[in-house]
Amino acid sequence: MDDRRTETRKKVMAFTPVRDRNRGVLLGFLGNLTLHGALVIGEKALDVDTKTELDIEFPDELAGAPARHMLISARVARCVRDEDSDRDFKIGFEFLNIQPEHTRTIEALLDRYHFRHREWAKKEEE
Repeated sequence: MDDRRTETRKKVMAFTPVRDRNRGVLLGFLGNLTLHGALVIGEKALDVDTKTELDIEFPDELAGAPARHMLISARVARCVRDEDSDRDFKIGFEFLNIQPEHTRTIEALLDRYHFRHREWAKKEEE
């Protein structure tokens, strides 16, 4: 599969639930995040190209973030079984209609809760 990502994904350390606002169900927990999309680790597979409204619930107040929840339209870009777990799926979401408040919220979340893998940090330094 062609990897077309142009932005380094950052894993999120905080426990961050992600819900499908339209159906009112928990999809899973945030695995990593960029300004353009997110990886959610969940127990149920989702159909690729399905569109939904994600409700990402932050663990506590974020400095610089406009809200404790972020509602954002997204499309399922990928869904594969997690090779490290028999019951989990890695669900890749592409954000749609990104607004300035989404960008501010994501940046605040990344600044506060992310960590970098050593190989990512090396690539960013180059």
